[in-house]
Parts: sequence; structure tokens; C-alpha cells
Amino acid sequence: MKVFTFTVSILNQTKEMEINDIDYHVPVMLNESLEGMNIRANGIYVDVTFGGGGHSGKILSFLGKTGRLFGFDQDADAERNIPEDNRFTFIKSNFRYLYNFMRYHDVNGKVDGILADLGVSSHHFDDKERGFSFRFDGKLDMRMNVQAERTAADIVNSYSVEKLADVFFFYGELKTARKLAAAIVKNRENKSINTIEEFREIIKPFTGKDKEKKFLAQAFQALRIEVNDEMHALKEMLQQTQNVLKPEGRLVVITYHSLEDRLVKNFLKTGNFEGKCEQDFFGNKQTPFRIINNKALVPSPEEIISNPRSRSAKLRIAEKI
Repeated sequence: MKVFTFTVSILNQTKEMEINDIDYHVPVMLNESLEGMNIRANGIYVDVTFGGGGHSGKILSFLGKTGRLFGFDQDADAERNIPEDNRFTFIKSNFRYLYNFMRYHDVNGKVDGILADLGVSSHHFDDKERGFSFRFDGKLDMRMNVQAERTAADIVNSYSVEKLADVFFFYGELKTARKLAAAIVKNRENKSINTIEEFREIIKPFTGKDKEKKFLAQAFQALRIEVNDEMHALKEMLQQTQNVLKPEGRLVVITYHSLEDRLVKNFLKTGNFEGKCEQDFFGNKQTPFRIINNKALVPSPEEIISNPRSRSAKLRIAEKI
């Protein structure tokens, strides 16, 4: 088992953290995200993407006895990573219900920082039973919440050509989305598409030899986003942060593809997802956040070498006005 050691400098403290990457997931841009949260020992924080607990564990290490941390995750596998710490509260739910749960715990408007690491955990990509990766054969699943009814197989076997084309075009940014959708619908007339290998065989003519992996990654990303309703959930969560955070509370978001990064960038800059900056009567810009880093932070070359899956990550930080 590989063990990565990070030296974290924050709040004038320096601590060495060991992370077991094989168990679940290596937290991306750990130092940068913790610095961005501007952690206070007695503060209240939320990790809306708990996963392997890497970021949460480090946040807890800088909290005092009265500090609190809430962790969201809808995946049952994440529950085995819950720390034995009375300052931590695990919420088994999609982060789109952030406001409701923070209201239940009576901390709306009192939260000092929210962290969202939007990437899919290494655990999911490496578990062939979950169907997230084109590297394995298995069921075409891709559900973050295994209790959810709709799988990737349900989508490819039931969506119309038009609806499938939209999924692959908007979420996978594939230029051949329409032809790809038509091929899927034609093939499923003879036999339903239930496995990764069956799906790969159908889309193989569209992949090309030079960019096969990129094409497959985009196609799988599109299906995964649709299965889990990721873009709508992200929008809902971001909008709710305005009511959950206290003034000067920090919102730290790590994105992994252009679709979600564009949403986050626009929202932090303008308070909406279109990027339209509203002004008051006097021409002053109306935005709920102050941008901390105008240019997104990216992983260091050393981190990319030790954790190649971090290579597409972008970190954005903002503070509620």
C-alpha cells in the first residue's frame, strides 16, 4: 500500500499527514484547499464531498474542542471512513440538500467554510462493480448512490436519439453525439445494452485510434453526469451556500472538467450561472462573493506525478460578502 505524506502549514501550524491512497482516495490539493478555507479553531465547517475523508480528517486536525465539521456523502461505501470524533457529523445525503440539513442542525448562516471536491473518488474508478471506468467490463451502472433506481444501462436503453444526443453533446462535449446516439438506439433494437463491453463495442467506430481513451472518457463522463444528475445538484448546492455561510465564510471548490468549472467560476464571480454581472442603481456590481484567487489554482507538477488523477483539477476560492 502506498502512503503519501503531506506537510500542511496553516494557522501558523505545521503538521505531517499520512494518507493511504489504496483504501479510497487521495485528497487533491490538500494544502491549497485548507489554506483557502482559512480555518478557525472554533469554526463550523462543511465537507460536502466526504468520500475517503481525506480533506475532512485534515480539517478536524486544526479544529479545537468547540469546532464542528459536517460531512456529506450519498455513497454507502464512504461510511466506513467516518472518523471517531464527536466534533464530526456524517450526513448520508446528496449535497443538493445542504440547506435543509444545515437548518436541521441549526447552523444556517453560521458556517465558516464549505469545501467541495467534485471529482469522482479513485475508489469508484477502481471498483469494476460500480461501472464508472471503461478499463473494466461489468455492469453499466455509474450510480453514486447504489440505492438510486436509474443506472447508465437504463439511460442507454430508454432515452430517445434526441435525448441521448443531448447527453453526449452537452455533458461529454462530443461532436459526433448525434451519430453516436443513433448507433446506440439502432443496436438496442436487437439486444439491450447492459455491460461496459457491450457499450464500448457499439461506440468503437466513433472513437478513432489516436484519441480512443479521450473519447471513451468523455462518453463515460456524459453518462455518469446524467445518471447522478450532477450538474443540477451542483447548481442547487452552490445557490444554497449563500444562506448557509456566514459573512466572510469561505467557499472552496475543486473541479475536474470544464462544464462544472464554468458553472463554479460564473457563480463565484456574479452569483449566477450565466456570468451576467448585475448592478445596482449606482452602477455597483452586485455579487454575493469576493474572489480570493482570480486565477484558478492547479496541482503542482509533483502532485500530478504522485497522483495523476489530479491533473485536471482546478481550485477556486471565494468569501461571502
